[in-house]
Amino acid sequence: MYLVVIVLNKEEDLNAVLEKFNEIEITGATILDSKGMGRTLAEHNNFVVGGLRKLLHEKSRVGNKTLFTVVTSKNQAETTIEEVEKIIGDFSDPGRGIAFAFPLDIIKGVVLKN
Repeated sequence: MYLVVIVLNKEEDLNAVLEKFNEIEITGATILDSKGMGRTLAEHNNFVVGGLRKLLHEKSRVGNKTLFTVVTSKNQAETTIEEVEKIIGDFSDPGRGIAFAFPLDIIKGVVLKN
């Protein structure tokens, strides 16, 4: 099994991604509200000052959505990421978000169809 993690920089893409998950038979995912380092730095006056703080604040996103899902194989993990890219665009392009997957050695509480 593999854990797939996807950070969506555009929250408005969430529903389309979840619909796609359903289409490709991903039956469960955990969704967290998250924010990136740029936004966090911009919110803390003592770390970033003056014009730099304003620039970071204006260019960073208000929030992100981070999705976690468990799939049965490396192939399914790759397919999941590819299908998300069809919705949001290539993760290699700036501002899209990030995606990664890695194998799980131990997992409890998840039942998947093969």
